Amino acid sequence: MALTTRRSLLLQSSSFAVVAAATPLVRPTAAAAHAEMSQAVLGEVDKLVPTITSLARNLWDLAEISLREIESSALLKELLVDSGFTITSDGVIGVPTAFVAEYGAGSPVLGVMLEYDALPGLGNEAVPEQMPREDGVTSGHGCGHNLIGAGSMGAALALKSMMEKNGTPGTLRVYGGASEETEGAKVYMAREGYFEDVDAMLHWHPSTVSGTFNVRTSAQQQIFIEFQGKTAHAGNDPWNGRSSLDAVESFLHGVNNMREHVKPTARIHYVIRDGGKAPNIVPDYAAVQLTFRDASRADVAAGVEWLEQMAQGAALMTQTTTLFVPYYGMHDLLPNTPLAQRMQDYLEAMGAAKFTEEEQEFARTLQSNVGIEPTGMLEVIPPLVNEPTTGGSTDVGDISWLVPTTGLIAATIPQNIGLHTWMATASHGTSIGDKGAVFAARGLALLGWDILTDDELRSEMRKDFDRRTEGFEYQSPIPDFVMEPVSLPQEMRSFGSVVELREALLKHQNDHVHATGDHFHTH
Repeated sequence: MALTTRRSLLLQSSSFAVVAAATPLVRPTAAAAHAEMSQAVLGEVDKLVPTITSLARNLWDLAEISLREIESSALLKELLVDSGFTITSDGVIGVPTAFVAEYGAGSPVLGVMLEYDALPGLGNEAVPEQMPREDGVTSGHGCGHNLIGAGSMGAALALKSMMEKNGTPGTLRVYGGASEETEGAKVYMAREGYFEDVDAMLHWHPSTVSGTFNVRTSAQQQIFIEFQGKTAHAGNDPWNGRSSLDAVESFLHGVNNMREHVKPTARIHYVIRDGGKAPNIVPDYAAVQLTFRDASRADVAAGVEWLEQMAQGAALMTQTTTLFVPYYGMHDLLPNTPLAQRMQDYLEAMGAAKFTEEEQEFARTLQSNVGIEPTGMLEVIPPLVNEPTTGGSTDVGDISWLVPTTGLIAATIPQNIGLHTWMATASHGTSIGDKGAVFAARGLALLGWDILTDDELRSEMRKDFDRRTEGFEYQSPIPDFVMEPVSLPQEMRSFGSVVELREALLKHQNDHVHATGDHFHTH
């Protein structure tokens, strides 16, 4: 089959065949009846291949960034309603582009997570070279959330069809997890109790390889630090000014010295949001947006405390004042062994997606164009990894501390190509990305059907979850006074203006002095 792009989409179900389509799928311990039912699940996913691929391309075209995914959210909700789901929450507290949809009633309750936000500045045509999109869209799905939305949707629709045909009891709940790349809706959902009755949650993510998502992602905290000084003429009387930019530079110097003394699992990254307006004016306002990551919430909390001390020290050094706001965060991702092992069994039996020679040539050309050895796409399922901690974070982490959670990864980009790049955006707009979404739909649907119908599996996964979370009490990383994302556009806000949010922050941190303006609106 020829490599397809968003301009020439061939929706042929047979084109996406994997090993499982050619040979019976039988887990080593599965009875014949179970194997037959698993084949039926795969059959339902195969019927949905045109829907999955079309949805992946539509979301790729839209490429709406976090908290602005209005059309993407509407597209997903429309498909769910047309397929027999009921929208039970159209927008969740704080995040208007998030939603919840349900099919069925009662227990068990299975959650399937969608994501659909793009990244700014990563727009690219679906070609193996850096090329701006002809339609002028500059954002792009460099993390493949168009594929997450499409693949998870495919699994949900297949499971709904299976439940309907077999009279299967239970509730299938689809979560629209908007804005994962910034201030993800899942953490707001967790804070408001959206997962209290869920038995298990399924998710997936694009990658360079296909396999079980049995890793621990990092916890993180996002922080906004602003400094208020005093303006003056930089040439005539600089002694009358106090530079907020000096405070920012002093703070960041401390941050970079801190790097020598944090654990290898820690990550610190930042941008200067405002550094002044002109070099001949002593800047009276400057701001930094920073993310601190580490292996656990406890490690993150310790790092954030240290960072706040540095901010206060920088203010003292420069005779400015500071406002330090840890406005959003995430927990680390907690794996679940019984669910991960069952997923691994299925993926090994199913086999990885196979790519055509033209798709492999696309991958090799892309690699060559960016100076990477042209090895193409991987077509293997590696052994189950033993829960290593990664440097990245996901708001699925908060869910995983509330309900048993697992997922998979699927090969959607060539080997040694990173996510959050234009190269990933290009790949995710082709049939390479489509195959990853279909692969994910198959794996999620197979495990999802077991969760809905296998009492023993549900008992095992719950025991594992209870063991891991013994003594744990969930506390949201979002402060209570932050009712909606700070980067939400003003026209989409429900809980007042950005100025009112700053007033709440200042009241909460009454030991910090007031700084004027609406600069806390960070995007």
